[in-house]
Amino acid sequence: MSESASHIAPKPWHASVLTLFPQCFPGVLGASIIGGAEKSGIWRLETVDIRDFSVNRHRTVDSPPSGGGPGMVLKPDVAAKAIDSVATVSHENGGDSRPLIYLTPRGKPLTQKRVRELASGPGLIAFCGRFEGLDQRVIEGRQMEEISIGDFILAGGEVAAQVMIEACVRLLPGVLGDAQSASEESFENGLLEYPLYTKPREFEGRAIPEVLLSGDHKKIADWRRQESEKITKARRPDMWTAYKNGDDHERD
Repeated sequence: MSESASHIAPKPWHASVLTLFPQCFPGVLGASIIGGAEKSGIWRLETVDIRDFSVNRHRTVDSPPSGGGPGMVLKPDVAAKAIDSVATVSHENGGDSRPLIYLTPRGKPLTQKRVRELASGPGLIAFCGRFEGLDQRVIEGRQMEEISIGDFILAGGEVAAQVMIEACVRLLPGVLGDAQSASEESFENGLLEYPLYTKPREFEGRAIPEVLLSGDHKKIADWRRQESEKITKARRPDMWTAYKNGDDHERD
């Protein structure tokens, strides 16, 4: 390998977002360390307006559901063209295998395990749902991975896409100032994070626990572990059961 070839910079982690509202981006993804990481070339964001692939002058993207019912459904022909435009470009630019993700309340829950997997790859393609949802034939035909960020309903998938992308980007090398920060957070070891304190030593009659001021690293580590276990047991019995059973602690 030549010296010039050995210094070729790695490709940035690439997020493509298909949406009816590209003006929603970058949103929070343009702020703080996430926005700074994009400016420095660690990752890049691309938005694709689904309406650009409508086949009529009204830029229609939806139609009533077959069989009747409330609301509207995203049309398969429009959605498929939008998806294929990104997939074609991805193939021409090196044939990467970025997963195609449909943000939907009926999807599998997004976990820190899946976030780590996505962050370790070349990026992702996110399709933001709207109205009552997307025609099932596109989901099946394009082998879309359905992901939910929680058991609640949003007006569309734009906020969900930003949540997922931010969770991934902060794990990319060079984004966090202290790499240890990510390893000690909630979900990383099957437990919720322990309580955090900082100066002043006393605030509104409440003092920092003495053990944290002791300088004894083992006692501090033990205290933090005990607090994490106590909080997890009280707030997330599902995680606590998995932790005690030695499971992977995260849903696939």
